[in-house]
Amino acid sequence: PDVNPGNCWAFRGSQGFAVIRLSSIIRPTAVTLEHIPRALSPKGTIPSAPKDFAVYGLKEEREEEGLLLGQFTYNHNGNPIQTFYFEDDTIGLYQLVELRVLSNWGHLEYTCIYRFRVHGEPA
Repeated sequence: PDVNPGNCWAFRGSQGFAVIRLSSIIRPTAVTLEHIPRALSPKGTIPSAPKDFAVYGLKEEREEEGLLLGQFTYNHNGNPIQTFYFEDDTIGLYQLVELRVLSNWGHLEYTCIYRFRVHGEPA
């Protein structure tokens, strides 16, 4: 509901994933990833922010490897809300999207996601 320090979805380590079921089928065009700004962090750093991540489109829940829609890097020195656009105009229609975090900015114990949004065009 807010982006106060600690109000996040945290997972152990620097790698993890979440599969999101969207309210309807869309043609994904972009994703937005949000973390707290450095200024709100008690130590002035955000090592728990995701660094490298990939986004996949899935046709069904039990699908082990969906279609890679894009791979990106969250800039921990940049704006806390960052939007990443998919380059392929021929992306299919999906209701399931997987966020796969590949690394974080150095926190050994956990990674935090404050908000993840999927943008797209209705099917």
